[in-house]
Amino acid sequence: MAPIEFRAPWSRSLKITTIVATAVMTVLGTVGVWLASDYGWMLPIIMVGGAILALLTTVPYVVRGYTLTQDEIIVRQLGKVTRLRLDDVQSVDGKPDALKGAWRLLASAGIFSYSGWYWSRELKRFHAMASDPSRTVVIRLRHKTFVITPHDPQQFIMRARTLLKTTAHRA
Repeated sequence: MAPIEFRAPWSRSLKITTIVATAVMTVLGTVGVWLASDYGWMLPIIMVGGAILALLTTVPYVVRGYTLTQDEIIVRQLGKVTRLRLDDVQSVDGKPDALKGAWRLLASAGIFSYSGWYWSRELKRFHAMASDPSRTVVIRLRHKTFVITPHDPQQFIMRARTLLKTTAHRA
């Protein structure tokens, strides 16, 4: 079976938050360099370093897409690839707005993506690798829960469930 690719489109709110945050970081960095002559180098180093650090800690988590293969669900981010073995997947379900009301434990605040660890009453602790909160798909493994946002959640769910049935028959 050929891999099935799903895009990870950005929601309007993610685009706006990313643009605003990037603009703020750029302004802070520029002002920091500009203030160097008046305040010495410590303040500019903090301002420019903070802006660069913020970018370096968020950009690698940009979600590039999702791939379904015969054996796994692959989540592609700029800085890493996460592989969820179908043998470990217990369920794949649509859950519109699964991120709504969730608390960020160790996660981005919607700059370049919604990535990291979250907590909600319904899902408990989960790992999000998402770009559009209105397209959420919940993948439950034995000991972890993931939230992703493929461009066509219904098609993703249908294809993943079909693969899960095939995997169960092979076992």
